[in-house]
Amino acid sequence: QLQLVESGGGFVQTGGSLRLSCAASGGAFSSYTVAWFRQPPGKEREFVAAFKRYNSNPYHADSVKGRFTMSRDNAKSMVNLEMKSVKAEDTAVYYCAASSSAITSTLNRASAYQYWGQGTQVTISS
Repeated sequence: QLQLVESGGGFVQTGGSLRLSCAASGGAFSSYTVAWFRQPPGKEREFVAAFKRYNSNPYHADSVKGRFTMSRDNAKSMVNLEMKSVKAEDTAVYYCAASSSAITSTLNRASAYQYWGQGTQVTISS
């Protein structure tokens, strides 16, 4: 049973930067597709970025492309999300997720992922 734990959330001013991390344990990390999702207050959970299993190329949502960068370190079983030029709409609970399946067309769908972390709050202030 794969376990995921996010960290690094907190308060950051508009235009600032923040680094989120996700530590995985209990499974062969490299065999999992991993992703970041976020859920703004009162809204549905939305896709942020993902790595397909055994793939070194991240896929980012249009809403964060050019500002956020997802990275993956299989040796450390770690996933990171570098957030830059943050905006008020980036305020959300950020979740790390993983799937043991070969995800293609559903890469950006929350329902495609079986394992989830507890989430870490990111709040953007003015």
